[in-house]
Amino acid sequence: MTLEILLRYLHFISIFAIVGSLVSEHLLLKKELTRKKIKRLATIDGVYGMGALTLLAVGLTLWLGGYGKPTEFYTHNFIFHIKITLFALIGILSIYPTVFFIKEAKGDPEEIVQIPKTIFMLLRFELLLLIIIPLLAGLMAKGIGYFG
Repeated sequence: MTLEILLRYLHFISIFAIVGSLVSEHLLLKKELTRKKIKRLATIDGVYGMGALTLLAVGLTLWLGGYGKPTEFYTHNFIFHIKITLFALIGILSIYPTVFFIKEAKGDPEEIVQIPKTIFMLLRFELLLLIIIPLLAGLMAKGIGYFG
């Protein structure tokens, strides 16, 4: 029981880290940034990455470890699979901005760099998908989508 509570707590905190870092990245992003500010974005993106990895590890443990609800509750729910797919898609969409931030953070800290529009659009799309996931989680918790 105590391990399940700890896992659910880590799952929840990871969600906060992901949402907080993505919103921060979006708010700090401008058309032109110094490499110093891009380095700050790369650090925030690192927090995002750590949150995502923690969420994934804990989520898999909750799903496959049999803590709380049985494994079948998740495995036989198509909404759960949509939720996991959206999470994976968000991760895939984040690759380009992450690589861009890491690459462009190197060099003269005061040099100004143009930020491609693609970065803006990817971050916004990630946020859009992220908004959908809690709705799916709520539906899933009510047993909607269960086909087992």
